[in-house]
Amino acid sequence: MRLEGVLFFPVTPFDAAGELAEAVLARHVADGVAAGAGGVFTACGTGEFNALDPGEYGRAVATAVTAAAGRVPVLGGAGGTLPAARALAREAAARGADGLLLMPPYLVNAPAAGLVRYVRDVADAGGLPVIIYQRGNARFTPEAVAELARTPNIVGFKDGLGDLDLLQRIILRVREAGHEDFTFFNGLPTAEFTMPAYRGLGVTLYSSAVFAFAPEIAIAFHRALTEGDEGLVRRLLTGFYLPLVELRDLVPGYAVSLVKAGVRLRGLEVGGVRAPLVDPSVEHVGRLERILAAGLRIATA
Repeated sequence: MRLEGVLFFPVTPFDAAGELAEAVLARHVADGVAAGAGGVFTACGTGEFNALDPGEYGRAVATAVTAAAGRVPVLGGAGGTLPAARALAREAAARGADGLLLMPPYLVNAPAAGLVRYVRDVADAGGLPVIIYQRGNARFTPEAVAELARTPNIVGFKDGLGDLDLLQRIILRVREAGHEDFTFFNGLPTAEFTMPAYRGLGVTLYSSAVFAFAPEIAIAFHRALTEGDEGLVRRLLTGFYLPLVELRDLVPGYAVSLVKAGVRLRGLEVGGVRAPLVDPSVEHVGRLERILAAGLRIATA
């Protein structure tokens, strides 16, 4: 499984009755792949993984796999309690996913040895390539990641913590152990905002929530970043990503619900978010619309 370019984290659409809208998800994924996504991560954080029941999860993964049609890898999310995470890993494999993004265990804080057991148990259950997601209550030591990297189907590490000192230590320890193909990427919310710093560590991959509603901006930023167009990077960071981050930080959960509102602004009716998240206020949607318009002007100038 090879990941490159802009990584797409689709939202999970719900219809007027609050049920999974599979046809809308299929269009969302197909449009994203056509726009240039390098991989599809369905039913993950932006896709409200935490709010889906097992049946919805399986249908969402199957829909994304069908819509991507083999053009790019499709990964499903998993996490939470160990039995649930193992069940989702098996379901993702049965539905044709190419890999798994493994999010933190439910609620508890655990030592490194316990996290290693958790990751290995879930990886064994599904047999899929697994990317570890570090954030919040799942903080890995360099030694733990180097140990996990020895497992053939544990292939990458997504950092959602933002501790660059720790991440540098992890990268060095994994590379020192000879795992040159082990993949690292930036998984912070609105990851583009911190990519100049992550690239300093040699981390070039990142998850793009913006791609879900503004692929033109996400692709323009990625191109500018990889081609060294510092002027365009700065203009996009200043004129689009900074006000987006400032709006995102006003309300907990806006990292997801603003993305979903953005998809609606672009004309795809994906419904609102499920509890415990809340949809943005009318005022905040108006701000998002202005921020989006400014970003599109910069990206297409």
